[in-house]
Amino acid sequence: MVTIKDIAKTAGVSHTTVSRALNNNPLIKLETRKKIKKIAEEMNYVPNFNAKSLVNQKNYMVGLFFSSIDQGTSSSFLVDVITGIHAVLDESYSLSVEGIDEIRALEQINFQRYDGIIIMSQSDHDEAFIDFVKQQNIPFVVLNRPLEDSDIINVLANDAEGVTEAIDYAIQLGHERIAYIGGKDDFRSSNERKQGLIISMKKNQLPINEDYFFKGDYSIESGFEEMQNILQLSPLPSLVFCANDDMAIGAMRAAAEQGYQVPKDISLIGFDDSKLVAYLNPPLTTVHKPVKKISRTGTELLLRMIDGEDISPKQYRVKTHLQVRQSVAPVEN
Repeated sequence: MVTIKDIAKTAGVSHTTVSRALNNNPLIKLETRKKIKKIAEEMNYVPNFNAKSLVNQKNYMVGLFFSSIDQGTSSSFLVDVITGIHAVLDESYSLSVEGIDEIRALEQINFQRYDGIIIMSQSDHDEAFIDFVKQQNIPFVVLNRPLEDSDIINVLANDAEGVTEAIDYAIQLGHERIAYIGGKDDFRSSNERKQGLIISMKKNQLPINEDYFFKGDYSIESGFEEMQNILQLSPLPSLVFCANDDMAIGAMRAAAEQGYQVPKDISLIGFDDSKLVAYLNPPLTTVHKPVKKISRTGTELLLRMIDGEDISPKQYRVKTHLQVRQSVAPVEN
């Protein structure tokens, strides 16, 4: 088996230099790093992560915990989170993905297998798990949901601000009768997004009609079902805001099945900006939530904590933006 010492001998450098180069240490010049990596590749060098773990006293394992894998976590959201994390983790790290709602007993979790924990929190019900992790004296970050505890590293987007921007845009185009399809009640994101809509409507002095507020569960099916109910309203809303893109996809399908054209007859706005929605007919106007950036930022902060660095500030906000496409049309008087 080829070792670091073999590469060092061929490259004419110390084994310390080789080790640093293979780990992308900035102390080693880029040109030297490329040269050493090329030699390692030509010699078919395979890193011995077990030996590396013993030397560094690390497990090279990060735990990713979602509020729920099955309920309220869309496949696109899951993929974006994992993609963002893997953009930061090098090949020596493994990632374990778990659902908090699937844990039967917190005491049974083996935290010794992890160097650090990423909690992708969607629900207030996660508080017990977060408090338990905090007691384990292990580096961890909480992403996606604001926390009251100012001692915990927290990375999130301002969902309410993003929705307010979207509804302001719709109102500027003449929309006044606006319906809302929300997500799961126990998910903080659903409440924040509803609040963003209400803020915009109050700011623009529009009446809040509770008959136009519907509860989904972030699934395509719930968007379809609630849109069927919305289309029975009189007067019909001119625009429907869906608290995520999956529900907007279901809503668009329901409208088409009942003979309504988007945006000619009714306009639609989603939230998340998943890859699929740019290819719908019409392409969906939606709030872009930078899930990958949130995940990247959280992972970068976690790795710094694992290396013993004290992180300050503790809370990081990542900005959303409105992605305007063709699913919203101006209201004709």
